Amino acid sequence: MKTNSFKNYWEKFGTLAIFVVMWCVFAVVAPASFHTAGNFIQIVTQSATIMLLACGEFFAILLGGIDLSIGSIVAFTGMVTAKLMVNFGMNPFLAVLLGAVLGGALCGFINGTLINLTGVHPFIITLGTQSIFRALTLIISNAQATFGMPKIFTQIFGGLYHGVPMAVVIALVVAVLCWFITSKLTFGRNLYVMGGNRDAAWFSGINVKQHLLAVHTISGLCAGICGAVMAARLGAAEPNTSIGAETEAIASAIIGGTSFFGGKGKIPNVIVGALILGLISNGLNMCSVPTFYQNLATGLLLIAAVSLDHVVSRK
Repeated sequence: MKTNSFKNYWEKFGTLAIFVVMWCVFAVVAPASFHTAGNFIQIVTQSATIMLLACGEFFAILLGGIDLSIGSIVAFTGMVTAKLMVNFGMNPFLAVLLGAVLGGALCGFINGTLINLTGVHPFIITLGTQSIFRALTLIISNAQATFGMPKIFTQIFGGLYHGVPMAVVIALVVAVLCWFITSKLTFGRNLYVMGGNRDAAWFSGINVKQHLLAVHTISGLCAGICGAVMAARLGAAEPNTSIGAETEAIASAIIGGTSFFGGKGKIPNVIVGALILGLISNGLNMCSVPTFYQNLATGLLLIAAVSLDHVVSRK
């Protein structure tokens, strides 16, 4: 009984407990400026793009799959959006709608379609499309960054809203929508059933292929929105942006308690998982620790979180 109680508490508050412990550690070892409200806002701002990607990655992992192409989709959609504005003079809102929103959804739709048609594991398909989307980005940009986007674009998608960075506002809006989909809609409940047992889901009348296609479309859509946000924040569309971002998105989801085998996880915990990565990066930077040690800390935390979750679930 006690074990089950601990398991329930861990599933609900384990990710938050990790965040609190990490905060306490840096509160002791980091400079005094770490404790300020301004630094906390900086942590949230740094984590915003990873939140966006992690929300989309969460859907793929919830089905026991994965999406390795999201980093390349960020670069591709950001570049397309920038080219539409700079080269064709398109209205920024229309450019974001076509280049980022529809472009990202189309990339995800392609992933889902290929997975359904071939029956190959999402790891292989998205590994391939990762290279394809990155190559297309380099081709259309001639491997050069695109500058000169309208000021209204950078202000709206990369500026502040009542003192809060728009990247954070957009990330939270997307997170709330994803939470609503997974918690309140039949579609979301079906995803948990599919992640737990895909054969049982099929026998119960759930259209497995249709749901898988929708999941990867959502993942691509989140990455596309992130592409627009990244371009606005940087003031330029970089063809090599977000290389390796899929690793951080996957880590955020897993540290947030999402089961790598599917059927388990919650969006709020994924958001906290992204904040944990932002907290580690910020704290180590303030302690003047080199970047490669940050990667070491992230890897160790990922292994520890998955191992502890596995032990608790088994007991």
